[in-house]
Formats: sequence, C-alpha cells, structure tokens
Amino acid sequence: MTATVLTARALLLDMDGTLVNSDAVVERIWRRWSERHGLDGDEVMKVVHGRQGHASMAVLLPDRPMKQNLADNERMLAEETADVEGVVEVPGAAAFLASLQGLPHALVTSADVALSTVRMAAAGLPLPAVRVTAESVGASKPDPEGFLKGAAELGVAPADCVVFEDSGAGIAAGRAAGMRVVGVGARAAVHGPDAVVRDLTEVRVEATADGSIRVHVGEA
Repeated sequence: MTATVLTARALLLDMDGTLVNSDAVVERIWRRWSERHGLDGDEVMKVVHGRQGHASMAVLLPDRPMKQNLADNERMLAEETADVEGVVEVPGAAAFLASLQGLPHALVTSADVALSTVRMAAAGLPLPAVRVTAESVGASKPDPEGFLKGAAELGVAPADCVVFEDSGAGIAAGRAAGMRVVGVGARAAVHGPDAVVRDLTEVRVEATADGSIRVHVGEA
C-alpha cells in the first residue's frame, strides 16, 4: 500500500466501524427490526450504518410519522445499549487513541451518550474528552452538523480537520463539512474517501513543532 500523508490541526473520529467493531449487535438488532416491519434485512443493512436510528427509519419507512420513528429509536437504543456481545475494538484503535493523547481530537458519533459510553468500554477504549453525540445535534449524518460542531469545540477550522469514518453517510458528512476523510475498512472504500485503510494499524500520527498533526495513512 502506498502511504499518504495528511496534515491537520484536529482529528474527528466516528465510533461504530471506525474505533469499535459493533457489526454483530447492529446486525442482530436491525435484522430483528426488519422482520417486524416486513423489510428485506440485506437492504436495511445498506442504509443503517452511520445514521441515527430514526434517520434510518425515515429512509426505510418514508410514510411513517417521525414521532413514531423517534419512539421506535428510543426502544432500539435501549436494546443496543443492553447488548454488547461481540463488541470489540477495530484493530489498532487502542494504540491509535493512545497516540492522540495531548493532540486535538474528538469523537463524533450517531450513538447517544449511553450507547457510546457502553460500546467504548466494551471494546476497552478510552472516551475522548470532546464528544459530539446524538444529543448534541439536530440532524444526523450525512448532515455535516456533528463534524462542524466537533471542529468548533476544538477551535479548529473545518478545512484543518481530518475525519475518520467507515460509512457512506459518515463520509458524505465529512465531505459536506469541508473536511478530508480517511475511510476505515471495506465498507468505506466504495464511498470515495481521500484515503482508505483496512484498519487503524495502518495509521500513524506525528505531532509537529508548529502544533499540527501529520497523519501517515497506509503505514503498518
């Protein structure tokens, strides 16, 4: 793999599929939901990654009132928070987060506070000090609001941020925010990120004298 070097002043990190492999529980819960609503599970799984649950429901059940989607989403979040079987770190995530100590970075996730706290703990990962969760935004990815909020909280211009994402919705959100995007995993590759890695073992960060961060992508 050819290495790419990106220079940034802050890194914005998605959680599910990027730091935490929660695919097992996401599949379990959303396929159950698909059966309840008579939908094709494979088609549903193409939609749900990266979005808040109610936003996925709005795509999948366009005629259903949003009030019902929000109520359904509350039940789904409770199910997801209670189910951490099979939740593990994406390879290299712990070392990657450790290397960011003292450098500007934030978690930007479609999960809420409870779910993100439980999943990061289940994967044995520390929570970044700055977190943008479902409660922090009015619009789900692919809207750029979450990433723009993360940049603002860190005091960094959007153009100086690099996003790490695995989903089409997340990559679209990073691009809409005017940020460069590193795609993590096979799911990301088809959505045209600026660079793509198999997992976080292929990323190395380096602090520079002027306070910026060099991100070496594609290095084991």
